[in-house]
Amino acid sequence: MANNPAFWLESVARSDPERPLLQVPDETSYSYGDVACISGQFATYLAKCGIRMGDRVAVQVDKSPHSLILCLACIRLGAIYVPLNTAYSKAELEYFINDCAPQALVCRPNRLDEIKPIAKKFNVPNLLSLGVNAEGTLIDEAAHCSSDKFLAFDGKPSEVAALLYTSGTTGRSKGAMITRGALAHCAKTLSDTWHFTQDDILLHALPIFHGHGLFIAANTVLYAGARMIFMKRFDTDEVVRLLPNASVFMGVPTMYMRLLKHAGFSKTVCNKLRLAISGSAPITLETLEGFKEISGCTILERYGLTETLIVTANPYNGTAIQGSVGLPVHEVEVRLADIKTGKIIGSIDQVGTIEVRGPGLFKGYWKNPKKTAEDMCKDGYFKTGDLGRFDENGYLYIVGRDKDMIITGGYNVYPKEVEIKIDELPFVDESAVIGLPHPDFGEAVTAIIVTNTPEHPNESEIIDELKKSFTKYKCPKRIIFMETLPRNAMGKVQKNQLRQDHKNLYQ
Repeated sequence: MANNPAFWLESVARSDPERPLLQVPDETSYSYGDVACISGQFATYLAKCGIRMGDRVAVQVDKSPHSLILCLACIRLGAIYVPLNTAYSKAELEYFINDCAPQALVCRPNRLDEIKPIAKKFNVPNLLSLGVNAEGTLIDEAAHCSSDKFLAFDGKPSEVAALLYTSGTTGRSKGAMITRGALAHCAKTLSDTWHFTQDDILLHALPIFHGHGLFIAANTVLYAGARMIFMKRFDTDEVVRLLPNASVFMGVPTMYMRLLKHAGFSKTVCNKLRLAISGSAPITLETLEGFKEISGCTILERYGLTETLIVTANPYNGTAIQGSVGLPVHEVEVRLADIKTGKIIGSIDQVGTIEVRGPGLFKGYWKNPKKTAEDMCKDGYFKTGDLGRFDENGYLYIVGRDKDMIITGGYNVYPKEVEIKIDELPFVDESAVIGLPHPDFGEAVTAIIVTNTPEHPNESEIIDELKKSFTKYKCPKRIIFMETLPRNAMGKVQKNQLRQDHKNLYQ
């Protein structure tokens, strides 16, 4: 039972079927009993379509209660849930369908005609639709099905529950095989770490095609028997309106930055808020301090990847350190390896590549044993590709990605160190530091800055100011001003795009 989110749902549905689970603002509410019934009907219908344990169900639909319920149905059935970003183009969708070879593809109702040729091209047996307002062929067909089958199926912890595709910043996206054991470990660990109870109400504003919204947020609520205000998408006005009803909020840094700029965001809005979590991307100290000053609530940073789920978290009770992603969670081991030699580092504050081992680790990359072998150490640790350091108390600090590290004139520069100092400048909203090809230095430290005022120092004045804080090789050689930084759906700055866009700056 511990390995199946559908069983956490079912256990509450049997004992307290009327307990609220999903509330769509100003629309419908779903109890634990409702969700258990609908997920059972979905599972029964999928089985009638010939879908069996281990088959993939690819889903590219808008966020809705029924899209989350479909995930639970797949888990009940033993099928592998494959959520896909709704922003993916037709060509991108073809890549994913060809790669995962699903037995069923679920799309928006208004895209059925567009998707049919793709399903035919890759021999997908079942093409279904699911709309944000509970419409579509899946809804229509499942309504006639029984809801009481597949309740006993739990599966082994090592069995794959979901296939989550990585963002693909270093090439083609890879499908990370997430196991049932990883889901159980993540939900139980976070429920314990952040003191979730059935009285908690999460304001859910994250997308659910990603591990953050799906498994960090929604699964933790299910494990605790709590409930969610289920927003269809993030909207700052709506968050400010709904936050007074919530005890927990989980977001990415961009969400918190936008909240701080909203005229209606105040202490009163956060009156019931006991827990605020940030993940998926680095958050600035200015945002952390600004949020605490207004809300009285400390944002707790945590760290995880698609391949690992939760790795570290700042404690709910105890010392939460701003700028740190916290301590390794229960049963998860974290170590640092030398960037060049791969030898394990034991020194405090020495930067190394983060490696992770524990029950939340993925099973490998789908149909890609070569890449899996490259990223796994012989003793079971996963090479995350992130760079970090530990302080004297064992707290982890992320300093960047190994591919983002800049080597200029033979010296290593960690972008995060420079970004922190730039972000402290009063006219800066946010920044990104990258290395660009340079004929003399190999790479040149370059800063992209988003300002919060049209009246700000010019490029040379900013560089002169930064020279007061950095040795010469760390100081940016050029400053580029932009209105916004390019980000993916989870708020991560796309530095690969910035490097591509400005690759000829020094040529």
